[in-house]
Amino acid sequence: MALICIATMFFIFFFPYGYAHLVNGFIFLAAFFTGNVGAMLAAGLGSALADVLGGWYTWVIPTLLIKSVMGLVTAMILPRPFRIKSFRTLLAVLAGAGVMITGYTVAGSIIYGSVAAGVTQIPGLAAENAVGIILFYVIGSRLQKANVGKFFNQK
Repeated sequence: MALICIATMFFIFFFPYGYAHLVNGFIFLAAFFTGNVGAMLAAGLGSALADVLGGWYTWVIPTLLIKSVMGLVTAMILPRPFRIKSFRTLLAVLAGAGVMITGYTVAGSIIYGSVAAGVTQIPGLAAENAVGIILFYVIGSRLQKANVGKFFNQK
């Protein structure tokens, strides 16, 4: 949770209607390390805490819900035992990214009172997820090579 909160707060790129950050890679890693419930809690609470500490109060509840589901969906699809080089791993991170993009597009449409405003976020959200997926694969491949997963809940 703390790593997700820190990654959200300190690696920020601002754009109209919000900001992007490197946290999605860490959410995908949390799904690998902790499994379903752990990923859901770490992703949701860590990201929501970053919104509270960053002053993005309007987004706290949407973030809590969206990132929790993102972490859970990713963890549910990831193969066990974990294999970084598998189609199922790619499917898991793309599904998690899809949840996040859809969730924030809908939430943005509601918060800003306009579907157009919600849709405006999609390019930034897609870029944020692309960077997160790359980060996940770079760090995840090294962690798998080091056999770090054996120390964590892999169920």
